[in-house]
Amino acid sequence: MSVIYLLISISIVVALVFLYIFIRAVKSGQFDDDYTPSVRILFDDELKKDQNKSEKQN
Repeated sequence: MSVIYLLISISIVVALVFLYIFIRAVKSGQFDDDYTPSVRILFDDELKKDQNKSEKQN
């Protein structure tokens, strides 16, 4: 029975270590989105072209 208490305490310690590592990684910006801003630039250019075409037609 004492083995169960030992395993539970070890699992809690391991879970806390992983939680600390995850929070540290999030705060350092490891999960920031680097792809979407580059794609938004491409979509903005297409919208400007469409606006220019509509202005020329008027």
